[in-house]
Amino acid sequence: MKKRVKNKDRFAERIKTYYYRLVVAGLLSLFLIPCSFAASNDSIYNGTQIKLDILSPVMVAGINHWKIQHYEMATNVRLANRFYPTLELGYTGGKMAKGDSISYRGQGGFFRVGADINPLKKHPESPHALLVGLRIGTAVQQFENGLNLRNGIAADCWGEIVLGCQVEMAKVGKTAFYMGWMGRFKFLFTRETEGIPAVDMTAIYIPGYGKRDNIAWGANYYLGWRF
Repeated sequence: MKKRVKNKDRFAERIKTYYYRLVVAGLLSLFLIPCSFAASNDSIYNGTQIKLDILSPVMVAGINHWKIQHYEMATNVRLANRFYPTLELGYTGGKMAKGDSISYRGQGGFFRVGADINPLKKHPESPHALLVGLRIGTAVQQFENGLNLRNGIAADCWGEIVLGCQVEMAKVGKTAFYMGWMGRFKFLFTRETEGIPAVDMTAIYIPGYGKRDNIAWGANYYLGWRF
């Protein structure tokens, strides 16, 4: 029994390590590669943006029976005044109470990677944009499920179709302040197959995705800075 627990802990640590490596690789690809373009061709690289979501912490707190903390941020680069490779990172921790006892608890990190395109024909110097894009998301979490007496590490993956916009509100020098929203249509990849749950499929809430349903919706409202 002790050996099985030890092996399970090692597996959990490997999952966390791979997750953090993917996050670091994504950040490097979004910052270092575009910066190399900037040195040689300003018409390709048009700035880096960091965005903080202020809607999700309020929205998820209103979910019935759940007490959730949810935080996320996004970063993208603007290429050729139209394309936006994007990385989104976040953390979700929550619990569900049944009576006076905690029936479910989970916490973990997530990230989404993808790209947006501005489909509107406009002057290349215009700071405003309509955004249409795709995301691939993944989450790793620790959970305790009192509903079926299961606990452990869960990893999930999903896809998203996103639609949103951003508007430049002010500019100081080369730094611009933005506001904008993003709507999300989500579809889960790690689903049950023929009634048999996938490995560690007992986590009923997924960081960055929401309640475990095959289809889900989401929204973000961002404050952002481009430099």
